[in-house]
Order: sequence, then C-alpha cells, then structure tokens
Amino acid sequence: MKKKAKSIIKVTSVILILSCILCVLALISISIGSARYSLSDIITNLLTEESNPIKIIIYNLRLPRIISAILIGAALSVAGALLQAVMRNPLADPGTIGVSAGAGTAATTILLLFPHMTTAVPIFAFGGAALACGLIYLLAWKGGIDPVRIILSGVAINSVLGGYNGFLQMLYSDNLQGVLGFMNGSLSGRSWSDVKTLVIYVIIGLLLAIICIKSANALQLGDEMAKNLGINVNLSRIFLSAVSAFLAAATVSVAGMIGFVGLVVPHIARMIVGSDYKIMIPTSMLLGAVVLLFADTVGRTLVPGMDIPVGTIMSMVGGPFFLYMLRKKGKISGN
Repeated sequence: MKKKAKSIIKVTSVILILSCILCVLALISISIGSARYSLSDIITNLLTEESNPIKIIIYNLRLPRIISAILIGAALSVAGALLQAVMRNPLADPGTIGVSAGAGTAATTILLLFPHMTTAVPIFAFGGAALACGLIYLLAWKGGIDPVRIILSGVAINSVLGGYNGFLQMLYSDNLQGVLGFMNGSLSGRSWSDVKTLVIYVIIGLLLAIICIKSANALQLGDEMAKNLGINVNLSRIFLSAVSAFLAAATVSVAGMIGFVGLVVPHIARMIVGSDYKIMIPTSMLLGAVVLLFADTVGRTLVPGMDIPVGTIMSMVGGPFFLYMLRKKGKISGN
C-alpha cells in the first residue's frame, strides 16, 4: 500500500509540475517575440474591446500559435507512444516508420497540384497516412504481423514517398515558396481556423487513444501474453496504428512535417513515470505540449528577425537523441 501511495504521489506531482511548466512557458511565449510585452500589458489589451496593434499581435498571432503548439505536441507524443507499443520498440514514431510521410505526401500533392482544394488538406492528409499505414501492414504481413517487419516496411515506404516528394518539388519548383514552411514543419501564421481544426481532430484522436490503453499495455508484454489476456493482437496493432495515423495526419495537415516529437517525448515520459499507459498517455500529452511549445518559442526568438520552423528545431535536437537511443539499444527490436 505504501508503494502504491508513493506511486500515486509521484504521478500526481509529475502531472502538476508539467502543468505549471506549460502555463509558465505559455505566458513567456506570449510575451516575447519581435515585440515584448509585460503581463499587465497583455491582460489589459486582451480585456479591452477596442482594437489596437498589441491586441491584434497577441490575440490573432501569438495565441493561436501557442494553442496550436500545445495541441500538436500532445497529439504527436501520444501517436508516438501508441506506435512504440505496437512495435514494442522505443525507436518507433510516426515519422520514422512512414505514417507522417504518407500524410505529408498527400498534403503536398494537394498544395502543389490542386491549390484550390486547400480546405480539404486534413481529409487528404488522413487518407495519405491511412494508405501508408495500410501498405506498411500489407508488406509486413506474413502469417501475422511482426514488429520488425513493420519497421522495415515503414522505412521502405518512407524512402519511396521521400523520392516522390522530391520529384514533385522539382516539377513545381516555381510554386515551392508556399510549401517550404509545410515541409519544414512551421507554426508561423497559424490562425484560429487552424486551432478549431486541430481541436476537433486532436480531441477525437486523444479519446480514441484512451480507449487503446488496455491494448497498448497488453502488447508491451509480448504477443503470447497478450493473447492469454484475451487481446486480438493483429486487430489491436491495426487499431492502435490507425489512431496514431489519425493523430499524425491531424498535425501534418495544419503544421506540416514535424519529426522526433513522437520519438523523444514518450521515451522521456517512460523514464519518468514508467510504462503503464494509464499514466504514460497523460504524461506524454503534457510533456509533448511543453517540448513543442518550447521548441517553437526558441525558433521564433533565437535569431532576431528570423522565424526558424519548429520542425527544424526538433530535427536538430531529435536527431542526436535518436542516435543516442540507437546506440543504447544496440538493436532494432525488443524492449
């Protein structure tokens, strides 16, 4: 009982600390930029009914960007956590196995070939992610689904889609300016319309992720143990992957390709609170929101007058972290 009580206290403390960090970081993020405002200036201008430059910057530019970063960070972290349960491998995330590439390829195709259909990007992004996910499982199927074959199939799909994207960019090089931010994963220019889209998709995805908790915990124990617990292993893997693809597609459709959040955050959350998905999912959500909001704040303030895409910042940090994990694991599968 004492051990359980200590565990509850620890988890509660972690959740509270992360929530406080997120609130403080949001206040810092909204106050700094090309123009800096004090907390009193922010509150005063937000509460006034009159429109003024400060209110426009805070309400129409910074607030939507901050909320988007929080939602996208939470979604990508949970997507990565679910895929790591499916693969039983902490090196899996939507970017490394091709799910994000599928969403990104579909979105890029719409943006370059059918720019008049940009409002349908979220739907096509999910379709692309689902198609990539389906191809990965089709290629990996051999009397069942093995995590190693899924990863290898995902790497192959990632490579093919990367080649297609490169070819598409060569053909439409004159129209790349509007797509570069998308390819690098940028939150610049996010609006309240983007926030509304994210809220709908992310809430649905996170609710589905909560439903997946039992299956995710069972899959971590191995296929035989999961079957003994009454879990349909293949069906559970497909469903968890679909939820992960849905969350990844929601983020890609709004912010573009942001890598490594789904890799780094669940791993850190696992080190802090353990592998129980009842605890790891909410921890990953909060930690992912903190990480992405911090990365975006650094990106838009690091170099005065320059907005570095958050995807670039995450790649600079996530790449070395991935190599560290690869060295630590020393193999591609297993825990």
